[in-house]
This record gives sequence, C-alpha cells and structure tokens, in this order.
Amino acid sequence: MNKKALLVGSAVAAVVMVMLLAAVVYSGDFEELNDNGMSNIPFTPDGDNPIEGSLPDMLFDKYGPVILVLAILMFGAIIGGAYIAKEDDEDDSD
Repeated sequence: MNKKALLVGSAVAAVVMVMLLAAVVYSGDFEELNDNGMSNIPFTPDGDNPIEGSLPDMLFDKYGPVILVLAILMFGAIIGGAYIAKEDDEDDSD
C-alpha cells in the first residue's frame, strides 16, 4: 500500500468520524438543563427496572444504535492500529 492511498483512507475515515460525531451531537436533547447547566437525566442504581428517561434507559433504548456504531468504529481503529504498528518481517541481509 502506498502512502497516497493510506493518506486518502485516513482522510476518509476522519471525515466519517467527524460526521458521526456531528450526528450524535445533533441528535442529543440538550434543552433540559438545570440551573447548574447539568442535564436532568435521572439515574437509578437498580438495573432491574430503570425508570423512564433514566440514564440506562436512554443509553440503551434511545441511543443503542449509536453506541453499536461507535463500538464497531472503535474496534476497527484498534485492529487498524495493530496492523499499522506491526513490524515487517523483511530480511535485508542478502
């Protein structure tokens, strides 16, 4: 793989990540803030029956697909980093 193809691939990946980040921020509901500027999302410690609008409820019911996409992208980044960091086994002693 030449450097130009690697640069183009990296640029495409960066654009996709920025677009995904923008989509996540755009889809967020930031209007419900209290006086301290914090969100009023309740959190319930018992995971059996999360209340409607609680943090676990919103993370896994409302934003579940976004979390899956981010997980796949992060897995790809880990695999790509390992591939780029591996050493070549070329023997130049000829």
